[in-house]
Amino acid sequence: MLMTVRSTVLFGSIAAVVALVGGCTPAGEKAAPAASNSASTQDVPSWCGPKPIDFGLLDGNGGNSWRLVATATGQEETAKCPSVKGFRYADGQGNTLKAISDIKGMVAAGVDAMVVFPDAGKAVLPALTAAYQEGVVTVPYRVDPGGKAGVNYDEWIGDDFANDAHNWAAWIKKNVPKGGNILFLGGPAGSSQSTTEYEALSGDLGSDYTFIGQTPFQPTNWEPTLTQQLLTADIAKYPKIDVIVSDFGPTLVSALPLFAKSGRPIPALATSDGNSLSCFWADNQKTNPFDMITVTTGNDNVRLAIQHAVALATGGQPPTEKAFKGPVFEDSTDPAKPVQCRHDLPPDTYLSATMPGDQQAKLDG
Repeated sequence: MLMTVRSTVLFGSIAAVVALVGGCTPAGEKAAPAASNSASTQDVPSWCGPKPIDFGLLDGNGGNSWRLVATATGQEETAKCPSVKGFRYADGQGNTLKAISDIKGMVAAGVDAMVVFPDAGKAVLPALTAAYQEGVVTVPYRVDPGGKAGVNYDEWIGDDFANDAHNWAAWIKKNVPKGGNILFLGGPAGSSQSTTEYEALSGDLGSDYTFIGQTPFQPTNWEPTLTQQLLTADIAKYPKIDVIVSDFGPTLVSALPLFAKSGRPIPALATSDGNSLSCFWADNQKTNPFDMITVTTGNDNVRLAIQHAVALATGGQPPTEKAFKGPVFEDSTDPAKPVQCRHDLPPDTYLSATMPGDQQAKLDG
Protein backbone atom coordinates (compact mmCIF):
# COMPACT_ATOMS: atom_id res chain seq x y z
CA MET A 1 0.00 0.00 0.00
CA LEU A 2 1.46 3.31 -1.03
CA MET A 3 1.48 6.17 1.42
CA THR A 4 0.14 9.34 -0.15
CA VAL A 5 1.96 11.88 1.99
CA ARG A 6 5.02 13.54 0.49
CA SER A 7 5.55 10.84 -2.11
CA THR A 8 7.07 13.19 -4.66
CA VAL A 9 10.49 14.64 -3.98
CA LEU A 10 12.07 17.31 -6.16
CA PHE A 11 15.80 17.59 -6.63
CA GLY A 12 16.31 20.88 -8.48
CA SER A 13 15.10 20.17 -12.00
CA ILE A 14 15.02 16.40 -11.42
CA ALA A 15 11.69 14.86 -10.38
CA ALA A 16 12.05 11.66 -8.40
CA VAL A 17 9.18 9.53 -7.16
CA VAL A 18 9.84 7.57 -3.97
CA ALA A 19 7.87 4.38 -3.39
CA LEU A 20 6.63 5.05 0.14
CA VAL A 21 5.69 1.55 1.18
CA GLY A 22 3.10 1.29 3.92
CA GLY A 23 3.78 -2.43 4.43
CA CYS A 24 5.61 -5.12 2.56
CA THR A 25 5.76 -4.54 -1.14
CA PRO A 26 2.96 -6.63 -2.64
CA ALA A 27 3.99 -9.31 -5.07
CA GLY A 28 4.34 -7.93 -8.54
CA GLU A 29 4.34 -4.26 -7.49
CA LYS A 30 6.91 -2.36 -9.47
CA ALA A 31 9.49 -0.34 -7.58
CA ALA A 32 9.72 3.36 -8.28
CA PRO A 33 12.59 4.21 -10.63
CA ALA A 34 15.59 5.92 -9.15
CA ALA A 35 15.98 9.57 -10.04
CA SER A 36 17.31 9.98 -13.55
CA ASN A 37 21.02 10.68 -13.69
CA SER A 38 22.33 13.13 -16.24
CA ALA A 39 25.94 12.97 -15.05
CA SER A 40 28.56 12.13 -17.65
CA THR A 41 30.63 8.98 -17.29
CA GLN A 42 33.57 10.81 -15.77
CA ASP A 43 31.25 12.21 -13.06
CA VAL A 44 30.23 8.77 -11.80
CA PRO A 45 31.62 8.35 -8.26
CA SER A 46 34.14 5.62 -7.51
CA TRP A 47 31.67 3.85 -5.22
CA CYS A 48 29.34 3.28 -8.17
CA GLY A 49 30.26 0.09 -10.01
CA PRO A 50 28.93 -1.23 -13.34
CA LYS A 51 26.50 -3.91 -12.10
CA PRO A 52 22.84 -2.80 -12.29
CA ILE A 53 20.87 -3.10 -9.04
CA ASP A 54 17.57 -2.38 -7.33
CA PHE A 55 17.96 -0.58 -4.02
CA GLY A 56 15.88 -0.32 -0.84
CA LEU A 57 15.96 2.29 1.92
CA LEU A 58 14.14 1.46 5.16
CA ASP A 59 13.26 3.42 8.29
CA GLY A 60 12.15 1.81 11.52
CA ASN A 61 10.25 5.00 12.28
CA GLY A 62 10.14 7.55 9.46
CA GLY A 63 7.49 9.86 10.86
CA ASN A 64 9.40 13.09 11.42
CA SER A 65 11.02 15.88 9.46
CA TRP A 66 14.55 14.59 10.06
CA ARG A 67 13.68 11.30 8.35
CA LEU A 68 11.97 13.15 5.49
CA VAL A 69 15.17 15.04 4.75
CA ALA A 70 17.30 11.92 5.23
CA THR A 71 15.10 9.95 2.82
CA ALA A 72 15.31 12.66 0.17
CA THR A 73 19.06 12.85 0.79
CA GLY A 74 19.31 9.11 0.34
CA GLN A 75 17.52 9.13 -2.98
CA GLU A 76 19.64 12.07 -4.10
CA GLU A 77 22.75 10.04 -3.29
CA THR A 78 21.60 6.93 -5.16
CA ALA A 79 20.79 9.12 -8.18
CA LYS A 80 24.52 9.76 -8.56
CA CYS A 81 24.97 6.13 -9.60
CA PRO A 82 23.42 5.18 -12.96
CA SER A 83 23.70 1.51 -12.00
CA VAL A 84 20.88 1.96 -9.46
CA LYS A 85 17.84 1.19 -11.61
CA GLY A 86 15.16 1.07 -8.94
CA PHE A 87 14.58 2.72 -5.55
CA ARG A 88 12.17 1.49 -2.86
CA TYR A 89 11.39 3.01 0.53
CA ALA A 90 9.61 1.53 3.55
CA ASP A 91 8.59 3.15 6.83
CA GLY A 92 8.19 0.91 9.86
CA GLN A 93 6.13 3.67 11.54
CA GLY A 94 7.61 2.91 14.95
CA ASN A 95 6.21 -0.63 14.93
CA THR A 96 8.92 -3.26 15.39
CA LEU A 97 6.88 -6.03 13.79
CA LYS A 98 6.22 -3.86 10.75
CA ALA A 99 9.89 -2.88 10.50
CA ILE A 100 10.81 -6.58 10.47
CA SER A 101 8.11 -7.27 7.88
CA ASP A 102 9.42 -4.41 5.72
CA ILE A 103 12.91 -5.93 5.68
CA LYS A 104 11.49 -9.29 4.64
CA GLY A 105 9.33 -7.55 2.05
CA MET A 106 12.35 -5.89 0.46
CA VAL A 107 14.07 -9.26 0.14
CA ALA A 108 10.94 -10.76 -1.41
CA ALA A 109 10.68 -7.85 -3.81
CA GLY A 110 14.14 -8.67 -5.13
CA VAL A 111 16.25 -5.73 -4.06
CA ASP A 112 19.98 -6.27 -4.42
CA ALA A 113 21.01 -3.91 -1.64
CA MET A 114 19.34 -2.22 1.31
CA VAL A 115 20.23 0.45 3.85
CA VAL A 116 18.28 0.18 7.10
CA PHE A 117 17.78 2.60 10.01
CA PRO A 118 17.18 -0.10 12.68
CA ASP A 119 15.29 1.96 15.27
CA ALA A 120 14.32 -1.16 17.21
CA GLY A 121 17.97 -2.18 17.56
CA LYS A 122 18.64 -5.84 18.28
CA ALA A 123 14.99 -6.76 17.72
CA VAL A 124 15.49 -6.49 13.95
CA LEU A 125 18.86 -8.25 13.90
CA PRO A 126 17.40 -11.65 12.88
CA ALA A 127 15.67 -10.03 9.88
CA LEU A 128 18.88 -8.23 8.89
CA THR A 129 20.80 -11.49 9.22
CA ALA A 130 18.28 -13.36 7.08
CA ALA A 131 18.52 -10.69 4.36
CA TYR A 132 22.31 -10.88 4.44
CA GLN A 133 22.23 -14.67 4.21
CA GLU A 134 19.90 -14.40 1.20
CA GLY A 135 22.67 -12.50 -0.59
CA VAL A 136 21.17 -9.02 -0.28
CA VAL A 137 23.82 -6.42 0.51
CA THR A 138 22.61 -5.25 3.92
CA VAL A 139 23.90 -2.09 5.61
CA PRO A 140 22.27 -0.87 8.83
CA TYR A 141 23.22 2.65 9.85
CA ARG A 142 23.18 5.11 12.73
CA VAL A 143 21.56 2.83 15.37
CA ASP A 144 23.62 -0.21 16.38
CA PRO A 145 21.55 -3.40 15.83
CA GLY A 146 24.11 -5.62 17.54
CA GLY A 147 25.65 -8.46 15.63
CA LYS A 148 28.80 -8.31 13.56
CA ALA A 149 29.73 -7.22 10.05
CA GLY A 150 30.42 -10.22 7.84
CA VAL A 151 28.18 -12.42 9.99
CA ASN A 152 24.86 -10.60 10.35
CA TYR A 153 25.18 -7.88 7.68
CA ASP A 154 27.78 -6.46 5.34
CA GLU A 155 28.67 -3.30 7.24
CA TRP A 156 27.32 -1.07 10.00
CA ILE A 157 27.77 2.64 9.29
CA GLY A 158 27.40 4.51 12.53
CA ASP A 159 27.59 8.13 13.54
CA ASP A 160 30.46 9.07 15.83
CA PHE A 161 28.14 10.10 18.63
CA ALA A 162 31.01 10.12 21.11
CA ASN A 163 32.58 12.88 19.02
CA ASP A 164 29.41 14.96 19.44
CA ALA A 165 29.54 14.39 23.21
CA HIS A 166 33.22 15.38 23.37
CA ASN A 167 32.35 18.64 21.59
CA TRP A 168 29.47 19.30 23.97
CA ALA A 169 31.63 18.56 27.02
CA ALA A 170 34.43 20.90 25.92
CA TRP A 171 31.88 23.67 25.37
CA ILE A 172 30.18 23.06 28.72
CA LYS A 173 33.49 23.19 30.61
CA LYS A 174 34.33 26.46 28.86
CA ASN A 175 30.96 28.17 29.29
CA VAL A 176 29.80 26.66 32.60
CA PRO A 177 33.27 26.37 34.15
CA LYS A 178 32.30 26.08 37.81
CA GLY A 179 30.30 22.89 37.36
CA GLY A 180 26.56 22.48 37.60
CA ASN A 181 23.50 20.32 37.09
CA ILE A 182 23.03 18.70 33.69
CA LEU A 183 19.75 17.30 32.38
CA PHE A 184 20.18 14.90 29.47
CA LEU A 185 17.14 14.33 27.24
CA GLY A 186 17.76 11.46 24.84
CA GLY A 187 15.88 9.34 22.34
CA PRO A 188 13.94 6.10 22.85
CA ALA A 189 14.75 4.01 25.92
CA GLY A 190 17.87 1.97 25.25
CA SER A 191 18.98 4.13 22.31
CA SER A 192 22.61 3.31 21.50
CA GLN A 193 23.05 6.89 20.31
CA SER A 194 22.00 8.50 23.59
CA THR A 195 23.81 5.90 25.70
CA THR A 196 27.07 6.44 23.82
CA GLU A 197 26.73 10.20 24.19
CA TYR A 198 26.09 9.94 27.93
CA GLU A 199 29.09 7.70 28.50
CA ALA A 200 31.44 10.06 26.63
CA LEU A 201 29.90 13.18 28.15
CA SER A 202 30.02 11.97 31.74
CA GLY A 203 33.56 10.70 31.26
CA ASP A 204 34.75 14.08 29.98
CA LEU A 205 32.99 16.27 32.53
CA GLY A 206 34.03 14.61 35.75
CA SER A 207 32.81 15.15 39.29
CA ASP A 208 32.18 18.92 39.09
CA TYR A 209 29.03 18.25 37.07
CA THR A 210 25.99 16.33 38.28
CA PHE A 211 23.54 14.56 35.97
CA ILE A 212 20.04 15.06 37.30
CA GLY A 213 16.95 13.15 36.29
CA GLN A 214 16.98 9.63 34.91
CA THR A 215 20.36 8.33 33.79
CA PRO A 216 21.87 7.58 31.40
CA PHE A 217 19.16 9.83 29.88
CA GLN A 218 15.49 10.70 30.03
CA PRO A 219 13.80 8.93 27.09
CA THR A 220 11.84 11.42 24.97
CA ASN A 221 11.47 9.26 21.82
CA TRP A 222 12.58 12.51 20.15
CA GLU A 223 8.96 13.67 20.34
CA PRO A 224 8.10 17.31 21.25
CA THR A 225 4.99 16.42 23.27
CA LEU A 226 6.78 13.91 25.48
CA THR A 227 9.75 16.27 25.84
CA GLN A 228 7.39 18.98 27.08
CA GLN A 229 5.79 16.64 29.58
CA LEU A 230 9.15 15.53 30.95
CA LEU A 231 10.57 19.03 31.15
CA THR A 232 7.48 20.25 32.98
CA ALA A 233 8.16 17.67 35.69
CA ASP A 234 11.88 18.43 35.72
CA ILE A 235 11.34 22.17 36.23
CA ALA A 236 9.04 21.44 39.14
CA LYS A 237 11.47 18.95 40.67
CA TYR A 238 14.83 20.64 40.13
CA PRO A 239 15.22 24.30 41.14
CA LYS A 240 18.63 24.45 39.45
CA ILE A 241 19.21 23.23 35.89
CA ASP A 242 22.42 24.69 34.45
CA VAL A 243 22.67 22.79 31.15
CA ILE A 244 20.24 20.81 29.03
CA VAL A 245 21.80 18.28 26.68
CA SER A 246 19.55 16.92 23.92
CA ASP A 247 20.55 14.84 20.91
CA PHE A 248 17.65 16.18 18.84
CA GLY A 249 17.39 19.91 19.45
CA PRO A 250 14.17 20.73 17.57
CA THR A 251 12.11 18.70 20.07
CA LEU A 252 13.03 21.28 22.73
CA VAL A 253 11.38 24.26 21.06
CA SER A 254 7.86 23.81 22.39
CA ALA A 255 9.18 22.97 25.87
CA LEU A 256 11.69 25.79 26.48
CA PRO A 257 9.03 28.50 27.08
CA LEU A 258 8.18 26.58 30.27
CA PHE A 259 11.17 28.23 31.92
CA ALA A 260 9.86 31.75 31.34
CA LYS A 261 6.45 30.70 32.62
CA SER A 262 8.17 29.49 35.78
CA GLY A 263 10.13 32.72 36.13
CA ARG A 264 13.43 31.01 35.37
CA PRO A 265 16.08 31.60 32.71
CA ILE A 266 16.58 29.08 29.91
CA PRO A 267 19.65 26.94 30.71
CA ALA A 268 22.60 26.64 28.38
CA LEU A 269 21.86 24.15 25.58
CA ALA A 270 24.17 21.53 24.09
CA THR A 271 22.29 19.83 21.28
CA SER A 272 21.88 19.27 17.53
CA ASP A 273 20.74 21.82 15.00
CA GLY A 274 17.37 22.60 13.47
CA ASN A 275 15.96 25.79 12.00
CA SER A 276 13.13 25.87 14.54
CA LEU A 277 15.61 25.84 17.43
CA SER A 278 17.95 28.38 15.86
CA CYS A 279 15.08 30.78 15.22
CA PHE A 280 13.81 30.25 18.77
CA TRP A 281 17.27 31.26 20.00
CA ALA A 282 17.28 34.35 17.75
CA ASP A 283 13.76 35.38 18.79
CA ASN A 284 14.57 35.14 22.50
CA GLN A 285 17.91 36.90 22.73
CA LYS A 286 16.41 40.22 23.86
CA THR A 287 13.87 38.87 26.35
CA ASN A 288 15.26 35.53 27.56
CA PRO A 289 18.81 35.03 26.25
CA PHE A 290 20.71 31.78 26.59
CA ASP A 291 23.89 30.23 25.21
CA MET A 292 23.79 27.31 22.81
CA ILE A 293 26.03 24.93 20.91
CA THR A 294 24.76 22.62 18.18
CA VAL A 295 26.42 19.79 16.31
CA THR A 296 25.29 18.80 12.84
CA THR A 297 22.11 16.79 13.12
CA GLY A 298 23.44 14.06 10.82
CA ASN A 299 21.00 13.78 7.91
CA ASP A 300 24.03 13.02 5.73
CA ASN A 301 24.87 9.87 7.67
CA VAL A 302 22.67 8.10 5.11
CA ARG A 303 24.95 9.16 2.24
CA LEU A 304 27.91 7.23 3.65
CA ALA A 305 25.74 4.16 4.29
CA ILE A 306 24.41 4.25 0.73
CA GLN A 307 27.88 4.62 -0.72
CA HIS A 308 28.96 1.45 1.07
CA ALA A 309 25.86 -0.53 0.10
CA VAL A 310 25.89 0.53 -3.54
CA ALA A 311 29.62 -0.08 -3.85
CA LEU A 312 29.32 -3.63 -2.52
CA ALA A 313 26.33 -4.43 -4.74
CA THR A 314 27.53 -2.83 -7.98
CA GLY A 315 31.22 -3.66 -7.77
CA GLY A 316 32.36 -0.15 -6.91
CA GLN A 317 34.99 1.04 -4.45
CA PRO A 318 33.62 1.40 -0.89
CA PRO A 319 34.67 4.50 1.08
CA THR A 320 37.38 4.09 3.67
CA GLU A 321 35.29 5.83 6.35
CA LYS A 322 32.88 3.61 8.26
CA ALA A 323 31.37 6.22 10.58
CA PHE A 324 29.86 9.64 9.96
CA LYS A 325 31.68 12.32 11.98
CA GLY A 326 29.83 15.62 12.19
CA PRO A 327 31.44 18.87 13.33
CA VAL A 328 30.17 21.65 15.57
CA PHE A 329 27.68 23.63 13.51
CA GLU A 330 26.66 26.59 15.70
CA ASP A 331 28.12 28.19 18.84
CA SER A 332 26.45 31.32 20.18
CA THR A 333 29.67 32.17 22.04
CA ASP A 334 31.89 31.92 18.94
CA PRO A 335 31.55 34.58 16.19
CA ALA A 336 33.08 32.10 13.74
CA LYS A 337 30.10 29.74 14.18
CA PRO A 338 27.05 31.99 14.56
CA VAL A 339 23.56 30.63 15.13
CA GLN A 340 21.85 30.41 11.73
CA CYS A 341 18.14 31.18 11.61
CA ARG A 342 16.14 31.52 8.41
CA HIS A 343 12.61 32.67 9.10
CA ASP A 344 11.85 32.30 5.38
CA LEU A 345 12.25 28.51 5.60
CA PRO A 346 10.08 25.92 7.38
CA PRO A 347 10.93 25.18 11.00
CA ASP A 348 11.74 21.56 10.13
CA THR A 349 14.77 22.51 8.03
CA TYR A 350 18.30 21.41 8.91
CA LEU A 351 20.80 23.96 7.68
CA SER A 352 23.74 21.74 8.59
CA ALA A 353 22.73 19.21 5.92
CA THR A 354 24.42 19.26 2.53
CA MET A 355 21.00 19.43 0.92
CA PRO A 356 20.31 23.20 0.80
CA GLY A 357 17.55 24.57 3.00
CA ASP A 358 15.63 25.93 0.02
CA GLN A 359 15.64 22.45 -1.49
CA GLN A 360 14.51 20.88 1.79
CA ALA A 361 11.60 23.34 1.87
CA LYS A 362 10.24 21.80 -1.33
CA LEU A 363 9.81 18.49 0.49
CA ASP A 364 6.87 19.97 2.37
CA GLY A 365 4.85 20.26 -0.82
